[in-house]
Amino acid sequence: MKLFSPLHLGDLELPNRLVMAPLTRIRSGQSGVPGELVALHYTQRASLGLIVSEGTYPSHAGQGFPGQPGLVEPEQLAGWKAVTDSVHAAGGRIVAQIMHAGRVTHEATTGGFPVVAPSAIAISGTTRTYDGKQDYPVPHALREDELPGIIAEFVLASQNAIAAGFDGVELHGANGYLLHEFLSPASNVREDAWGGSPANRARFVIDVATAVTQAIGADKVGLRISPEHNIQDALEADAADLAATYGALVDGLASLGLAYLSVLHADPRGDFVQNLRTRFGGVFLVNSGFAAITARDEALDLVRDDVADAVVVGRAAIANPDLVRRWRENLPVNEPNPLTYYGDGARGYTDYPALAS
Repeated sequence: MKLFSPLHLGDLELPNRLVMAPLTRIRSGQSGVPGELVALHYTQRASLGLIVSEGTYPSHAGQGFPGQPGLVEPEQLAGWKAVTDSVHAAGGRIVAQIMHAGRVTHEATTGGFPVVAPSAIAISGTTRTYDGKQDYPVPHALREDELPGIIAEFVLASQNAIAAGFDGVELHGANGYLLHEFLSPASNVREDAWGGSPANRARFVIDVATAVTQAIGADKVGLRISPEHNIQDALEADAADLAATYGALVDGLASLGLAYLSVLHADPRGDFVQNLRTRFGGVFLVNSGFAAITARDEALDLVRDDVADAVVVGRAAIANPDLVRRWRENLPVNEPNPLTYYGDGARGYTDYPALAS
């Protein structure tokens, strides 16, 4: 079964092709410092080929959720170092997902830091903050002279991740957060070099990826995208524009030699996704979406049929710390409890049982 065979990814050798998806779990308190519970959670899942951490903010303005961990303060880096040391001691590999929330936040979450985005367009709806639910604010539209500072935040957070013992970073360009906001014509209505045409909307993501690879090495950098996922108002409804935007993006990334590209899409076998794979030309991961939990047979088939080099799984990894063994031996699995995905404490986080040895 190819799913359980090794894979060379950047400068890592993965023992299998099951990748733990970045999963928001908000268990790092208001300080954003991951503690012993976080370390246990990831260490329990060290048998997965690769662990991608939950989204970690690269600056205080980039924090999206209460309880989200950061890569900003020394105490946060020390907390992550304890996590990565524990995962490595258990034989695992872990990369940090660098996530700037962009407009998907509120000043009551960021500690008063202004909410920023490509354009001054608010998301409809409310967000949970440290002061309760609030309407999403109209974000500050980043000026052209402010963009180098945002790129520098991604670079510093990536350097901090390596200093904290992570094996690499995954840049979060999906699900309506800042990098995705530049890609979407619904959230990016700029008229400068970072907006307008598909190529211009892709430019900022390429610039961030380029700067991070120059800082820590391309073999330690991956990117996650979610074309036409259409959540958090990052809408991508025009098929021609979608193809042009993501085509320009992967063409701009191809020469960088990134460790991988991870694509969240409901139809990973389709021409659109497979065209991105061909144009990217490197290690390609797929995550089949939120509609249904990824099942063992689907994961086996995606790798066997060469749809992707590895499969990214979320809820199955939440509920089964020993997922690799369960799927390799075709054993029964635990079912995840959605009511405990977010919150405090061990329930639904570190208390899912592993099989007896």
